[in-house]
Amino acid sequence: MPSAALHSPVLDAVGRSITSGDVPAGAVLTLESIGVEHDVSRTVAREVMRLLEGLGLVRSRRRVGLVVLPMEDWNVLDPRVIRWRLAGPGRDAQLRTLTELRHAVEPLAAAGAARHASDAERAELVDLAARMRVLGVRGDLEDFLALDIRMHELLLRTSGNEMFGALAGVVAEVLSGRTHLGLMPASPAPEALDQHEAVARAVAAGDAPAAEAAMAAIVGEVRRSLETTTDEASS
Repeated sequence: MPSAALHSPVLDAVGRSITSGDVPAGAVLTLESIGVEHDVSRTVAREVMRLLEGLGLVRSRRRVGLVVLPMEDWNVLDPRVIRWRLAGPGRDAQLRTLTELRHAVEPLAAAGAARHASDAERAELVDLAARMRVLGVRGDLEDFLALDIRMHELLLRTSGNEMFGALAGVVAEVLSGRTHLGLMPASPAPEALDQHEAVARAVAAGDAPAAEAAMAAIVGEVRRSLETTTDEASS
C-alpha cells in the first residue's frame, strides 16, 4: 500500500474537486488521468480511488471508469468529506446542516454524560472548562480550540450512547472549520465561556437537565450566529 504521505495530498485534491462540484456527478475519472494530473504512479492513483470509493464519492464501473456519484451517496459524516465541503463554495450550507445536527445531539449527549461519566471524566470536564476560560480571555484561539474539541469529544463519548460517541470526529471538524475559516471572534464571548463552565459543573454534579440546558444554549448561540452571518451576506 502506498505511503499516506504520497496519496493524502492527491486524495484531498480530488475529494475537494468532487465535493465542490468542480467535477460533477456523472463525470468519469480514470487512474491514468489522475496520475497525469497529479504526477503520481498508478499505484497511488488506485489507492486514492479506493479511498474515494469507500467514502461514496465514486463508483467503479467496468469498461467505463470511476463515475462520480451525487451527494446523496456520499458518506457525509466522514470528517474528510466534511473538511472538503467546508473548504468549498457550499461552506455556509454545510455549516448550517452540521450545526443543526449538533443542536439535535449535543444537549442530549451532555445530559447522558451527567448520568454516565466517571469521576475522573467529570473532573476533567471541570478542568477543561476552567482552562478554556483562561485561554479564551487571552485570545489564544488555537490552544482554546484544542481544549474545546476535547471537551465536546468527552461529552459525546461519555454520554452512554455509542451513536453520539461516533460523532466526535464530526464535531471536531465543525469546531476546527469555524476557527480556521475565520468565523470565530478574536476572543470567545464571555457568555460562551460561562456556558461551557455551566455544562461542566452540571455534569460534575450529575444534573442532567442542567447539563442539557447549558449545552442547548451553546449550540443555539452558534446556530443564531450562523443565521445572522448568512442573512448579512445575502442582504
